Amino acid sequence: MIGIMADSHDNLHAVRQTISIFKETGCNLVIHAGDFVAPFAARELKNLNCPVKAVFGNCDGEKEGLRKAISSFGEIKKAPMVFTHEDLNFLVTHIHVSVKTYLSSGKYNVIIFAHTHKPEVRKEKNTLLINPGETGGWVSGKSTVALLDTKTLSAEIVHL
Repeated sequence: MIGIMADSHDNLHAVRQTISIFKETGCNLVIHAGDFVAPFAARELKNLNCPVKAVFGNCDGEKEGLRKAISSFGEIKKAPMVFTHEDLNFLVTHIHVSVKTYLSSGKYNVIIFAHTHKPEVRKEKNTLLINPGETGGWVSGKSTVALLDTKTLSAEIVHL
């Protein structure tokens, strides 16, 4: 199981709730699709006890601080981040405008994006597209994350 979050925007209460959910469901990887905002929020993810892969979002100004905060348990870099996990090819980005281009390449089993603060799970061709919505809940008033089952290549949106 993979936990997916984005747009946490320093909401520590929501981040801590997310950590509990991801631990309870046995996530072996957590992906953050951008907009932690500050390093103090990113540091909370050390409590997951699993690796974290993350990309910078448009509100992540303190990039070096975020790198340091995550370095002992994961990595964060400029999007897009491409990697393989459990024989699946992933692409993670923050801004959603390039998703159509990434999708047309046919290279990825899973594309994760964010920025819109609107949760979405859909399959196009052989690719699962996931926007976990906004973990922070500041814009919509609803805090959401996603859980990805890598065995069935299916995902669900979870409301905090």
